[in-house]
Amino acid sequence: MDWIQLFLILLSLALLIKPIGIFIAQVLDPHQKTFLDPLLKPVEKRIYKWVNVDPLIEQNWKEYLFSLLGFSLISLIFTMLILSLQYYLPLNPESFTAPSWDLNFNTASSFMTNTNWQSYGGESTLSYFSQMAALAVQNFASPAAGLAVAAALVRGIARREMKTIGNFWTDMVRITLYLLLPLSVLAASFFMATGVPQNFKPYVKAETLEGEIQTIAQGPIASQEAIKILGSNGGGFMNANSAHPYENPSPFSNYVQILLILLIPVAQIYYYGKSVGDTKHGWCVIAALGILFIIGVWACSFSETKGNPQFREIGISEHNWEGKEQRFGLFDSALFACTTTAVACGAVNCMHDSLSPIGGLIPMLNMQLSEVIFGGVGAGLYGVIIFILLAIFISGLIIGRTPEYLGKKIEAFDMKMIMLAVLPFVLVVHGLTALTCFSNWGLEGLGNQGPHGFSEMLYAFSSCSANNGSAFAGLSTNTPIYNIALAMAMLLGRFLVLAPVIALAGSFAQKKVHPPSAASFPISSLIFISLLIGVILLVGALTFVPALTMGPIIEQFDMLKGKLFS
Repeated sequence: MDWIQLFLILLSLALLIKPIGIFIAQVLDPHQKTFLDPLLKPVEKRIYKWVNVDPLIEQNWKEYLFSLLGFSLISLIFTMLILSLQYYLPLNPESFTAPSWDLNFNTASSFMTNTNWQSYGGESTLSYFSQMAALAVQNFASPAAGLAVAAALVRGIARREMKTIGNFWTDMVRITLYLLLPLSVLAASFFMATGVPQNFKPYVKAETLEGEIQTIAQGPIASQEAIKILGSNGGGFMNANSAHPYENPSPFSNYVQILLILLIPVAQIYYYGKSVGDTKHGWCVIAALGILFIIGVWACSFSETKGNPQFREIGISEHNWEGKEQRFGLFDSALFACTTTAVACGAVNCMHDSLSPIGGLIPMLNMQLSEVIFGGVGAGLYGVIIFILLAIFISGLIIGRTPEYLGKKIEAFDMKMIMLAVLPFVLVVHGLTALTCFSNWGLEGLGNQGPHGFSEMLYAFSSCSANNGSAFAGLSTNTPIYNIALAMAMLLGRFLVLAPVIALAGSFAQKKVHPPSAASFPISSLIFISLLIGVILLVGALTFVPALTMGPIIEQFDMLKGKLFS
């Protein structure tokens, strides 16, 4: 039944990929019409008038990058300001005070970079106004910015001998207005129908059977849940995230959440194939990433099923049930963990710190592969294009020919930008993890010792640098130094990648297109699928396997020998 469920999710996804991909193509071309134009076109025009933007005037790559950086800086300041003033702002029935300055900076950086790392419990820290006006707004803005950058790169590859790559402000408006907002309204309506609260009531006090007083949180949960899932954000209204019944009440809602997490990231690859005039190439990319995704799901679920053999010795099932919701079970927990880390979402329906060593390795490796196994909204698309170009370049070196992709030569400047997009992520993860291992402040936050404690630190910086946001929850990170270090990992992981990607878009837009020849690499073939899988795994293996060996791999061998860490 578990694998039938996975099959049904993939089947539903396959049926939606093409229509959503075509719609994304329409949204990202301001000259095309969509079926929502009669309703939203007047709103779009009014927004352009308010912000004084001509939607048809395009930008070169430097102007596009400057607009992105300026918008991101304003978003960061805007979010920090609301969080700082939340005690004085409306919709604060519990009278929550402002978070500390370091937590404020960490949270604002987190949501602005589409990471949604949370060093706090949402229902015990933030007001309804902060959740909606600060965090939910960024849950729309940050994925829209990522998809805008991906669209700029797609235009750069598809165009020939042009200096412009689109208009950042037009892309932001159209992505938010035509794509994210309508889908979020539909998703929020579904979640409310399944029992997810959407209200502004004060928290409820209830007396338990033991005679204790329990506080039951309320709030506008369904609206934030929708964009949290659709936008590859992941930050939950509740501290337990999608493991909480208010966010994810049933196996059916869990099924829909997994489907919605995958929806835009997979459909955007079809949009890419359509935009460059080779939909078969797009399907090949989807196939390559799908193979990696299914292998990861199998490995994680298999490890959780086998669990800890020491359980069997004391007469109980060795299945690893710790940290999992009974209403989801082992497979749904493993599937959700693999989905949310492959797609840069970061939402969780189980506690990743409680996963078995190999079960925890898979989500961590998903992030360390630069989250290109579909990846987040926008971020996954430009990430996988980077790996495609890298794979084509390697194939060109093998046959001793100048590498070409879609008729355009991959030249020295392009490779420099590709390396600048790949290497900083590796350096940030390894550098900050190493610094934490040798620092008192880093070791004081550990919930476990030995290799599992190292895994907690490695997972945290992998998650923040990859802009994922999920965590091995055993690590206590709400301290000034941890909050700053993790915020820097988020900012560096986001903008050290975005800048070279936009520069690469500008470079490709100016290139001439050469007609294909017999020596051109076939990008719609089994050879290409194998090459792309190999390059993705090779980069991950070369850069992160040594660190993984010191964490979950050693822990797995120790567990089999009967040695555990607490």
